Amino acid sequence: MLNIALLYWGLLYWQLLHPRREPHLLLRLAPVLMAVVATAALGSADATKEVADYLRGLNALKADFRQITIPADGGRALETSGTFYLLRPNRFLWEYDAPTPQRIVADGKRIYVHDTELNQVTHTSQKKVLDGTPAQLLASREPPEQYFQIRGLDRADHRTWAELIPKTRDTDVAKLQIGFIDGELDTMLMEDRFGQLTRFIFTNVDRNPQLQYSMFRFERPRGADFLRVD
Repeated sequence: MLNIALLYWGLLYWQLLHPRREPHLLLRLAPVLMAVVATAALGSADATKEVADYLRGLNALKADFRQITIPADGGRALETSGTFYLLRPNRFLWEYDAPTPQRIVADGKRIYVHDTELNQVTHTSQKKVLDGTPAQLLASREPPEQYFQIRGLDRADHRTWAELIPKTRDTDVAKLQIGFIDGELDTMLMEDRFGQLTRFIFTNVDRNPQLQYSMFRFERPRGADFLRVD
C-alpha cells in the first residue's frame, strides 16, 4: 500500500512539473489507484480476520508435521518430521522422529532443546527466542496484530494465505506465511533474515485435544550435558 501511495504522489509531482502534458492523467488514474489501495486494504483485513478466527477458541493442538529447510545458498534441502503439541498459553512441544531424534520443550518460561543422540540439553529464555516466530503466533493469547503486520496473499492454489511481518527488529525471522484450508492450519512458511526458508506441512491436525501440563514440564535427562545459553 505504501508503494501505491508513493506512485500517486509521484504522479502528482510530475503533473505539477508538466501541467500541459496529459492534464487529466492523474484524474484518469486516480480511480484505478484508489481501487488498488482499497483491494489491498480489504485483503489485509480478510487475512487478519482469517488468522484471528483460527486462533479464537484455540486452547490446544496436536499435529504431525514435515519440516523442509532450504539453505540460503540454495544447497540441499533438509527434511525432518515428527509431532507437534501446543497448550496455550505459551507451552509447546516439538518431537522430531527423523532423521535425528530431538525434543524442543517450552514450559512457559524457558525453551529446552534435547539432542537425544548427543544427550545434550541447551536452554534459554522463551521470551527472548520466540519473538516473531510461528511458535509465538500460535502459543500467545495476545492479538496477532500486536506482534505482526498482516496482509493477504493470492497464490492461486486451494489455500487461503496470510503473510505476517514481525514488528520487532530483534528477531531472526523476516516473515511468516500461513496457508489455511477450510479455515484449518495446513502450511507455514518461514524466511529468516539470512534468506533460509523453512516449510512446515501439518497433517492429522487435532484441534483442542485433552493435553496435560505435565507434557510440557522438562525433566533433566540423567547424565546429560546441560547448557544455558542466555
